[in-house]
Amino acid sequence: MNNNPQIEAKNLSILEDQLNYEALAVKKYRQAAQQCTNQELTTICNDAAAKHKAHFDQLLGYLNSHK
Repeated sequence: MNNNPQIEAKNLSILEDQLNYEALAVKKYRQAAQQCTNQELTTICNDAAAKHKAHFDQLLGYLNSHK
């Protein structure tokens, strides 16, 4: 049995928005990394994409734990 309380509708909406923002950030940083010709900038963009992907995964994990 799940002991986690249900997420209220307003908070669920906020989580959905944040998931969308993180997914968009991942997409934009990955695209920027592909277009960079400077290896240092490519690395920075890839690192940023990875951090936003980790944020996305954490939020999704939190959301899934409250099903």
